[in-house]
Amino acid sequence: MGNIDGAEVAKHSSKKSCWIVLESNVYDVTGFISEHPGGAPIILRNAGTDATEEFKKYHPLDYLKHYLPSDALLGPVDPNTFGQLRQTKDETAKKPSETDNATEAPHVSMCVSTNDFQQAAKAVIPHKSYIYASTSANTGISLQGNLDDWARVTFRPRVMRDVGEVDTRRKIFGHESPYPFYISPMGTMGVFHPGAELEMYKGAVRKGIHAVVSTASSKSAEQIMQSYVEDLQKGNGVSPTRLFYQYYMPVDRKRAIELMHIVKKCGYKGLWITVDTPILGKRTADRYLQAQEALALDVEEESASSWEAGNDNAFAPAMGGRVVQGQLSPHTTWEDLAWIRQEWDGPIVLKGIQTAEDAKLAMEYGCEGILLSNHGGRQLHTAPSALMTLCEIRTYCPEVLKNLEVFLDGGLRDGNDVLKALCLGATAVGVGRPFLYALGAYGAKGVERCVDILADELQTGMSLLGITSLDQCRPEMVNASRLLNEMWRPDQFNVKSKL
Repeated sequence: MGNIDGAEVAKHSSKKSCWIVLESNVYDVTGFISEHPGGAPIILRNAGTDATEEFKKYHPLDYLKHYLPSDALLGPVDPNTFGQLRQTKDETAKKPSETDNATEAPHVSMCVSTNDFQQAAKAVIPHKSYIYASTSANTGISLQGNLDDWARVTFRPRVMRDVGEVDTRRKIFGHESPYPFYISPMGTMGVFHPGAELEMYKGAVRKGIHAVVSTASSKSAEQIMQSYVEDLQKGNGVSPTRLFYQYYMPVDRKRAIELMHIVKKCGYKGLWITVDTPILGKRTADRYLQAQEALALDVEEESASSWEAGNDNAFAPAMGGRVVQGQLSPHTTWEDLAWIRQEWDGPIVLKGIQTAEDAKLAMEYGCEGILLSNHGGRQLHTAPSALMTLCEIRTYCPEVLKNLEVFLDGGLRDGNDVLKALCLGATAVGVGRPFLYALGAYGAKGVERCVDILADELQTGMSLLGITSLDQCRPEMVNASRLLNEMWRPDQFNVKSKL
């Protein structure tokens, strides 16, 4: 293959013929426009340009070999003609009112609650990135329910206890951490901070907390693990952090097994299979942004008709870089756990359990853990909060809490929320958006600060509740009657429950 002139590449900047340059190589992505999970506009905006830096915000480079045909590679671009490539400007990166009056985040010490990170990040990260992080399904009721339900559980503190020393340590599958919370899996961190996942987990290592790595990360599983090991070897960690892997199972069985083998070889300590995304939910704010981008490129008619035909992920997040077509499997069933177990010999956690029935099935199918979650309120409209599901499990199949490690996430913003979940039987709690906002505003220092805030609140809460270690947590230490009064009952519609 000979070198391709940059001026020639620049000519191919339409939906009829679309070329882009990645790592000095020219690719014909015309046939991929309609399949791109982030929508056609983001590709067309970069058509005829060197899109390497933009691409790396969303995807590891090995993405190309899995989702583009081999003949899409046209050859290297002539390095002497790079200046003749199209230049592009992302007009949706900031709101018009923000472009001319950009602000800086306050000093990280001014963040004294986890909610402070959201406002700090909003001031400095691209508008599109903020929309992606903050968006939820439909009208936002699931997300709001996640936030509200924590306040509907209250403490029953005991007094006159010796609480001079408090121990917040907790183990996840035998791996000890200073705290009973971990960093939830989140994709495409490259659009929030240049260091992306590598910066996020650097902060985790320094504080010794565990983290779950997303399949949809900006960096590859190998890159993340290599960086994590290097950070550990520097000796800056409080105690050994452990990385687990959140797994979107590809439709193609061969690709699914290949990915598991990569994860196993890298040394991830558990496979957390996401089971609440057979298809993507309606991310309303993403759709508005996608429509805005289409209008800006005069492709709104195409994006609303022919480009969506046959595309299961036509309304994937406008951010791009999330789970791609073929990555979400609407065909996965409980029986698939049999062959997954043959390929994976470590702990298996089902991420996205939302009923007591499915919690019980996970136990019966031999899973080691479950994660109660409604995907941050981003999937099913009016889905139950994880706290509601935890109460349902405690009421109808408490044996699950004895036999599995039970995690939950969604809406947690305070260390006292962690304590409430543990009193109700959870093993540990995942924290997502606060860490993402902290990363966007401050990098690893923000991640560390977020850990410190949650840890301080947790320690204070334990002392005021009257306990000195987490194994003293009991359900009678909280009042969850408001959740229990609204909880689903098997006799609600004269339904015969299998529970």
